[in-house]
Amino acid sequence: MDAGARRVCLVSSGRGPSNRDLDRVSDIIDGLKEADPEIEVCACLGLLKDGQAEKLAAAGTDAYNHNLNTAESHYDDICSTHTYADRADTVAKAKQAGLSACSGLIAGMGETPEELVEVAFALRGMDSDSVPVNFLMPFDGTPLEGVHALTPLQCLRILAMVRFVNPDKEVRIAGGREDNLRSLQPLGLEVANSIFLGDYLTSEGRAGAADLQMIADAGFVPVGAEDDPAHLAPTRDQGAPAIRRRGAGTALAPNA
Repeated sequence: MDAGARRVCLVSSGRGPSNRDLDRVSDIIDGLKEADPEIEVCACLGLLKDGQAEKLAAAGTDAYNHNLNTAESHYDDICSTHTYADRADTVAKAKQAGLSACSGLIAGMGETPEELVEVAFALRGMDSDSVPVNFLMPFDGTPLEGVHALTPLQCLRILAMVRFVNPDKEVRIAGGREDNLRSLQPLGLEVANSIFLGDYLTSEGRAGAADLQMIADAGFVPVGAEDDPAHLAPTRDQGAPAIRRRGAGTALAPNA
């Protein structure tokens, strides 16, 4: 929040929340809203049972994140613990409770380009207000360990496709952007509305100051920071260029 985030996402691991979990989340939301009444709170707690979305809404939750992850035609190749229909049902429960639906995808899990288009249209069909686009982070010990199927240019094209299919929705560049988009991250800002700032559930993200600098360098201003210097990115050191002391005419090897 101090870094300029306008939405805070509360995330837990596991299949879905217990009622006790919802009580804990409600207490956290109370604290966040007390600190900043304008902050948006998004919960990401897994599959919801009947009545749980209503309880979250009553606690002050603004949005609920539950990704479809991949196309229905590809889902059985990715997950065996629950179905695509289970995930779609949770998104529907959130919407019925008056929560803003935040549902997106993970690219790079062996899907075809056609399946990426399929899930993008599925998200459009369920009228998800916010569409986070994640790129696979192949953690050790997972079935997709060591899989690096995407290039930065492919990631940029995926973002553009999702924007084309969902022209009036919030497209968010989410997990895996650092390792997958790499040097093309700034170009993603031309397509998306926002990025995830800070760390993720099980992995570290880039330093917030570096992301804010990237946003400023691209000519954008974070929402809410237009007149608040505290939320603007720090400017880089404008010192003199470094004198070359390596390569031809020196005792040191060149840097390329």
